[in-house]
Parts: sequence; structure tokens; C-alpha cells
Amino acid sequence: MLKKIIIIGGGPSGLTATYDCAKRKIPAICFESDNMVGGISRTVERNNFRFDIGGHRFFTKIRQVNDLWDEVLGEDFLLRHRLSRIFYNGKFFNYPLQPANALSGLGLFNSFLIGCSYIKSRLFPALPEENFEQWVTNRFGSRLYQTFFKTYTEKVWGIDCREIRAEWAAQRIRGLSLWSAVVNALFKKNTTIKTLIDEFHYPRLGPGQMYETMAAKAKEMGGEVRLNHCVKELHHKDGRIKFALVSTQEDDICQEGTDFISTMPISSLITSLCPCPPQKVLEAARSLRYRALLTINLLIDAPQQLPDTWIYVHDPGVKMGRIQCFANWSPHMVPDKKSSLGLEYFCWENDGLWSMSDRQLLQLGKKEISSLGLIDTDKIFDGFVIRMPKCYPVYDEYYANHIMTIKSYLQQFENLQLCGRYGLFKYNNMDHSILTALYAVENILGAGHNVWDVNADDEYHEEELSSPESG
Repeated sequence: MLKKIIIIGGGPSGLTATYDCAKRKIPAICFESDNMVGGISRTVERNNFRFDIGGHRFFTKIRQVNDLWDEVLGEDFLLRHRLSRIFYNGKFFNYPLQPANALSGLGLFNSFLIGCSYIKSRLFPALPEENFEQWVTNRFGSRLYQTFFKTYTEKVWGIDCREIRAEWAAQRIRGLSLWSAVVNALFKKNTTIKTLIDEFHYPRLGPGQMYETMAAKAKEMGGEVRLNHCVKELHHKDGRIKFALVSTQEDDICQEGTDFISTMPISSLITSLCPCPPQKVLEAARSLRYRALLTINLLIDAPQQLPDTWIYVHDPGVKMGRIQCFANWSPHMVPDKKSSLGLEYFCWENDGLWSMSDRQLLQLGKKEISSLGLIDTDKIFDGFVIRMPKCYPVYDEYYANHIMTIKSYLQQFENLQLCGRYGLFKYNNMDHSILTALYAVENILGAGHNVWDVNADDEYHEEELSSPESG
């Protein structure tokens, strides 16, 4: 039977599926509700400054994904050096850990207590290991957990660390312990822990360049990418999705397809189904929570004053969670002799921070960056705010049961594939999200991949200090 694939969402996974279909000469239409592609991996331009949303490293050990990135961007895919530091108690701490730097910053006595706490955690681990606090304490000790993990993690996620599931920590910082970090710092032998990589690839003009180029090449090969097209309803009968009701700026259209790939938030997928799912499935979908990202972007009339790619702000006196230094990601992100910063705030949609006016947020950002004493704020000449809802799926103590209920219901649809971070409610990195998209297309052609297993048992995992970096 001739295929016609409907792809919902124009982020990394949706565009990957569209691009892969176009290469295979399979008719495919990608519907994106926004006016630009890339999702959270877009690049926003203002006055010749370019801004990433969240900081997106391109690093993978998956050959298919690496080949895809190289194929799309070629020479515009730059190799960049990483410098990330923690700002805590008025001092910088290098990450990955460097013993001399940590010792001088924490002090000899405090470092001794951290070492004792680590030994205690190894001798008497907290069991059963159910939550984030237990997982981290068992690997780093309670004192280092209290110093570097607890305050920052709760700033990012907005909930107590004991409410975050241990599997989230296992997925994001698996393979790293205090001992492995020290060994790596002293002997540079550990090169398998993805958390500790010191180089990564990055598009010359930001991550949006990757996905804008991917969309353009897909269209050249016959694929369709339609912006400002929001899928409102998915109508189904006898275990198959029949058509999508798509809202445009002019009217609503019905789009039939033989197969459907969804990268929209799984909670939105469930509420879009017609007829409606059972009440318990709807309740499970509505109970899933997402953390939002708000960035205050500052344009600075001076060269980059900080050497970092990004900085984790552990200071509990400010609401800011992280600082992105875009000129250090790529010098082409800023005009000559200029620089920019992205101040990241993690919040809930419609909470007090999210609801502040742009003017108030810019005042807050300037006040907080000034209080930290990191840059000359007199050189800031412009700024703007970007709000991104539903960025990070929250692995709270209830999410696993909700996902199990939803997965069980969705198994009945033989022509529906889910992929990507939003589509699977899974805190995948960009490379894993892209792999799920490639698998989704292959599944439509007869393969039997389980996309839910991607990243579950990989030998390396992204991230450090539980920060929600998207790359």
C-alpha cells in the first residue's frame, strides 16, 4: 500500500522523520504549530545576535545520528571546546571536578568532611534507592549532595529532591561518581562518561541552523513542512488513526494519512484523540507535569567577558539557574566585538515568574547578574525574553504509573508512532530523540523497534549535576 505519513511537530525528532521519509521517497507532511522549526532547539535572531534556547551540545556515540548531522550541515558543523563551571558561594568551581580547584574553593576542612561523608555513603548506602536524593547521596555522599546538588536541583525542578525518581538521575548522570570524577581529573583515563566530555559539535549559527537546513533539504527532496499548522484532533476508528484536524491561520483542514508520527507532548496527544480515551487515561495525561524554561537574553556592547560556555548558578540568593555565553559556543553567534548572555530561569507555566512582564524580567535579570558581579552591566544595551512551555518532563513520584496507563491505551493504534522528548515524555537528549524518529520511520516500514527503550540502557548518558541541558 502506498504510504502517506503525517508527522506532528517540527522539532528535532519531527524534522528527522520528515527528512528520512523524503530521502526514502515516502510522501510525508510535517505540521508545526509555530512559525519556525526547531522547537526548543531553534535559534532566535535579534539585531544580528543569535540565541540558543537552553544550550544544545551535539555529541553522540550513535553513528546513524552523527552521520545525519554531518550530512545536513557539513563544514558548518563546528568542533567546540567546553568550559563549564559552577558558581557557588561567590566562587567558581570547574566542572568536571579538578581536585586542586575544589579544595581551594571548599577549604581543607570542608573537603575532608566531604571525603568522610563519601566513605560513609559507600559503607552504608541508602536502600532501597528510590529517589534522587538517595541516588546522588549513595554516589557522592550527603555533604557533597547538600553542597552542590540539592539547592540547584530544586531550583531547576521546583520540587523536593525526594519527589524526583531515582531513574531520572540514573538516566541523566549514570556512570559518574565522586570516585570516577576524581580519577578522571587526576589521570584523564575515563573517556567513556559522556558527562565529562570536553569537546562537542555545534552548528556555526546555532542549533536552529541544523533544523532549518534539514527542513529545507527535506522540502527539496519532496517532503512538506507546513508552519502555523496546529493539529487539534486525531480521529480514529477500529484501532487506526484516520485523519488529523489541523487548524491554520485561515481555516481548519482534514488531513488523511496511512501512518502518523507524533512528537507533540503525549498529554496533548491523548486529549486530541476523537473519540476521547477513557477517563482514567485522560486523568493520567492531565497529571503529567512539565517544567518550563524562561530565558532573559542580554545584548552587550563589549567582547565576551567570561571564558565559559555555560555556568551553573548554585547561589540560592538568585532565582537564575544557568548562564549561557553564546560567543563561546560559536563566535558567529554575535557581531564583531560584541557578546551576549542567556540567563535561564526554570519555572512552572503561569507561576509568578512566568507571569511577570518582559520589562520586569529584564530588570530582574540585570539585577541578578549584577549581584553576582560576573560582568560589567553598564555595557548591556538591549535585551528580550523568551518563554518556552513544556520543556522538561518531570519525573515525579507518580509519573511512571501515568505513563504506564497511557502506553497501555495507545497500544491499540497500529498506525501511530511516538518519538522525541515530548512524544515519549522521556528526558532524552537530542541524539536519542533523533534516533527514536529514525526508528519510528523504520517501524512504519516493518521494523519492530521499541522506541521506549532508547536511552534506557545505553552505556553513556548526558548531563551533570542534574541540569536540564538539551543537547
